[in-house]
Amino acid sequence: MKRAFAFFFVFALLAGLIGGVSWFQFVFKPQMIKGFIAKMAPPPQAVSVVEAKTETWVPQLPAIGTFKPYKGIDVAPQVGGIVTTLNFDSGQEVAQGAVLLTIDDSTEQADLKSGLATMKNADLALRRQQQLISGGNTSRATVDQAQATRDTAAASVERSKAIIAQKTLQAPFPGRLGIRKVDIGQYVSPGLALVTLTQLDPIYVDFPLPEQSLGAIQTGQAVEIRVDGQDTLFKGKVASVDARVSQDTRSVLVRAEVENGKKTLLPGMFANVAVLSGAPIETVTVPKTAVSYSLYGDSAFVVVPAPPKAEAGAAQAAEAGQPDLIVERRFLRTGQTRGDRIAVLDGIKAGERVVSEGQIKLQPNAHVVIDDRGGLQSRDPLPKQ
Repeated sequence: MKRAFAFFFVFALLAGLIGGVSWFQFVFKPQMIKGFIAKMAPPPQAVSVVEAKTETWVPQLPAIGTFKPYKGIDVAPQVGGIVTTLNFDSGQEVAQGAVLLTIDDSTEQADLKSGLATMKNADLALRRQQQLISGGNTSRATVDQAQATRDTAAASVERSKAIIAQKTLQAPFPGRLGIRKVDIGQYVSPGLALVTLTQLDPIYVDFPLPEQSLGAIQTGQAVEIRVDGQDTLFKGKVASVDARVSQDTRSVLVRAEVENGKKTLLPGMFANVAVLSGAPIETVTVPKTAVSYSLYGDSAFVVVPAPPKAEAGAAQAAEAGQPDLIVERRFLRTGQTRGDRIAVLDGIKAGERVVSEGQIKLQPNAHVVIDDRGGLQSRDPLPKQ
């Protein structure tokens, strides 16, 4: 009996010991660790911030355009023949009326001399018949026949002169020549393009605008244009608006005229166009890097003071020598962009500080510290080869 009681006592003692160790290991200890972790606040994130500011912006209608020549043609002969003289080089500036080239006209010159002789003889015959009819010695029909012969000879002479004139190609307007496609001694056929002639100052830029913008566009409006590879801001004005809207794109074609005194703008170049379409207005702007874009809308993180109850964050911020700050996620209604800044129509007020770098590691209400050393560093220029 005593042995059974002792065995039961030892068994109960071991079961209690094992149960206590298991409860401590699998219940109490995980809860203790979980509570300890919950009380630990993550360290504040270092971010770069900028203040939203108010700028005066003129409303603009942005568009993508292409430069078109003010005047531009392919210089081509009306008649064929052998090129005898060339008076231009590729890329040359020429004045209106400048002789570009001549085509061999020896045959036409011979025809002209023959025609002049025929016309002289016909003219003498006509005068003789006019003298005879005044004395009643010839019929009116004979005089009319002489008149017709003389007119035919004169027409032949004019035709020869016209063909000779067509074999001298002149610049119909001042401009710049393109690449020459002809050489002396080459036979050219009628209509063959020999060189391009383009008037570059002024120059046109054509660009489409959506039909919703028709009410805001009119001739004479100022236009600002930028092109890739040039820092110059080119200015012009709306010259004309197309009389119809494209059924495929629901856009209307607009043409602006731009001064091109230095002739750095060439037909076919890509153009970033902005039509100034209203009076200047006050607009709140932030850097484009401060705005995050997603399917749920545009947003930005705004730095605000932390509430008093955030003791852990306050302690860590105090250690860093900065006030305790947190971030709020604000959903925005954005507008147009100008350079590296974007207009905020709703969601941020002027003077509020927004995070410009470091948003990817932030969550709403996260504690932050401001790192004044932030900012993208420009790369050193690569050495030229």
